[in-house]
Amino acid sequence: MTENDPSAHDPAAPRHPETGQQPAQGGWAGNPYGEQAQPESGGAPQYSEPSYHAVTGADPAYGGQPANPWSAQGAQLPSGQTQQSVYPPPNPYGQPATGGYPVATPPAPPAPKRSGGKLLAGVALVALLVGGIAGGTVGYFTAGSSGPASNALDAPKPAQQTGNAPAGSVESVAQKLSPSVVELQVSGQQGAGEGSGFVISTDGYILTNNHVVEVAANGGQIRAVFQDGKKAAAKVVGRDPTTDIAVVKVSGVGNLTPVELGRSDDLRVGQSVVAIGSPFELAGTVTSGIVSSLHRPVRAGGSSGDQTTVMDAVQTDAAINPGNSGGPLANMAGQVIGINSAIYSPQSASGGQGQGGSEGGNVGIGFAIPIDQARRTADTIIKTGQAVQTYIGAQVKDAQQGGAELGAITAGSPAEKAGLKAGDVVTKIDDRPIDSADTLVAAVRTRAPDEKATFTLADGRTVEVTLGGQPVQPN
Repeated sequence: MTENDPSAHDPAAPRHPETGQQPAQGGWAGNPYGEQAQPESGGAPQYSEPSYHAVTGADPAYGGQPANPWSAQGAQLPSGQTQQSVYPPPNPYGQPATGGYPVATPPAPPAPKRSGGKLLAGVALVALLVGGIAGGTVGYFTAGSSGPASNALDAPKPAQQTGNAPAGSVESVAQKLSPSVVELQVSGQQGAGEGSGFVISTDGYILTNNHVVEVAANGGQIRAVFQDGKKAAAKVVGRDPTTDIAVVKVSGVGNLTPVELGRSDDLRVGQSVVAIGSPFELAGTVTSGIVSSLHRPVRAGGSSGDQTTVMDAVQTDAAINPGNSGGPLANMAGQVIGINSAIYSPQSASGGQGQGGSEGGNVGIGFAIPIDQARRTADTIIKTGQAVQTYIGAQVKDAQQGGAELGAITAGSPAEKAGLKAGDVVTKIDDRPIDSADTLVAAVRTRAPDEKATFTLADGRTVEVTLGGQPVQPN
């Protein structure tokens, strides 16, 4: 036997206070780092550095996750330093005897339940961070464990959740709004589909998108499905293709809960919002996000170049998919601030979802009709059965130098009365910059008839226009 042969050691030789093992080959036996990171000659373990990784018929611009950006580093010595082997190892008990083995009597081992609990936890943490990231083999202590094994399956269930959801949470918004959101199943001569809507009165009026219900507008069928499973037939009261707003009314059901309408003129980019609807017929789906942008001109519907539907949209990154159309976009007080209507989907040729729209999926760019505009249109529809469109009475196109160039002016129109001429280029309405024809159309349609607006022209002139209103004839 040689001096370093463990079998030559005196049985009474001291043992490691944590593992209970005797030293071998100049270091402590029971390597806690595993076969891939064994200390050399009693030195510190060696680590290696791992390596890592809306409406139907929309304009092609409107329709329908990146690699993990996080990385981590394994443990690593500071630049320029190297590991040093130590033989014999530093003696924790006193001066070493001949051959490098301790001869002093070791202290009494600590209490069993504290014999390495903290050390074990520390090594387990290193194993998770280094092993999980680098993919290497990491060992762990098996000796000196404290107490019997525990099993999460044996633990009792936690107390059941009680009380209301915290105010201002997504949960509270969902609890408040979900009973008022309905799935609309529609069918007609041109096909069938589904979308969403929400109750705005106890007597059954429901606000939704025009493109959700238009297929059933002329003799088709609409069925509203409520959160509690109730189903009711519905009929179109009125609709406005130019703003993609429609009102339907259900019959035969009572105790309806209307939503609380908020306001959209004071929305802020970055504020949190919640969307509720029936994407891909998954009724009652709740998603959340933020207001990504405001006053986003979104053209959808009609043939190319036709502003049949131009929305002054609220843009959001809350997940919106086909079937969300007509559902509410709400603030964190549970007040509806928009109607989800369109999504941007680069894989498809159009931007709608819901009835008749594209089947593109969510890419984090959705558009909602501002509730201030929807409220005014819905109120007019309920009172008169017909929507009224705000207009100036002029054709318009994109100006080469930026802005919106006016074309033919309708006789007797608000534009003519204000003195606007064909060829005038509008660059601003009140304080809002106008950079395209769609921006001008959206800015006009979001305002009320008889409202006054100051038009700033490219030549520096300003013209005050009293906006007009005309009944909308649905197609």
